[in-house]
Amino acid sequence: MFGYVLVNKPELKIREFENYRSYYCGLCHQLKEEYGTFGRMMLNYDMTFLIMLLSDLYDAEDEVKCSRCVVHPSKKHCHRQNHVTEYCSDMCILLSYYKCADDWNDERKLSRWALSKILKRKCAKVKKKYPEKAEFIESRLNMLSIVESSKVTHIDRAARVFGEIMAEVFVYKDDMWKEDLYKIGFYLGKYIYLLDAYEDIEKDIKSGAYNPFKEIYHNDDFEKQVLKLLLLMIGECTDAFERLPLVENVEILRNILYSGVWVRFGKAKVAAGGGDPSSMEKEIEEEI
Repeated sequence: MFGYVLVNKPELKIREFENYRSYYCGLCHQLKEEYGTFGRMMLNYDMTFLIMLLSDLYDAEDEVKCSRCVVHPSKKHCHRQNHVTEYCSDMCILLSYYKCADDWNDERKLSRWALSKILKRKCAKVKKKYPEKAEFIESRLNMLSIVESSKVTHIDRAARVFGEIMAEVFVYKDDMWKEDLYKIGFYLGKYIYLLDAYEDIEKDIKSGAYNPFKEIYHNDDFEKQVLKLLLLMIGECTDAFERLPLVENVEILRNILYSGVWVRFGKAKVAAGGGDPSSMEKEIEEEI
């Protein structure tokens, strides 16, 4: 349930995209350094957003290096790392482990079982560093599993639980920024959960899997209902975001929250036969 918090690359300046990629590559290098080559498989865009947000907010001092890697062997790419990068790489491992374990319990997929076994030892290291976060995330994922297995179709029930998980990850320190970071993570987490459900609705109906949108899927205004919910989540998220004193990365982060997060929605809408990407902006403006 990751890969939704993206940049809208065509809307970024070249310098801005290079900066964004340096944080993404920095996370990749951090995962490799801390958890080996396998750790790189846990790389995701969502944590890159969090790195940029926290690095700016806490004025983290970056260490920037340029090098070749397995993914880009022919050309050097710059990568930047700091104490926030280390935290986010740990959260990548923690979330990936619990997600794989949860998928194995729910779906009995052998691939998830194998992956959870590989991640278990790596996750133990993270649990020692962040015992309270690990305990909270595990408890909420257990709660999410209970909600989904009960087939409760109240749209907000499961989304709220996933929002609480992301909120816990976003709160880096117990300080004056805690409340706004919590809200950003909470509403972004709900957005991610709902968008994931929207993407999977037809597949879940066919398979009988849980999906909070099942009861309203056949409504004539289903697409509009989903869009309204997603706009509400992002609206609450950006309200909290704009209260933070961000400077260095603020334009890239705005690109993500005001434009990039809709990239996956646009693709899902097209895949469902709901229109083309060019009409999506007009629909969003109309709903606003």
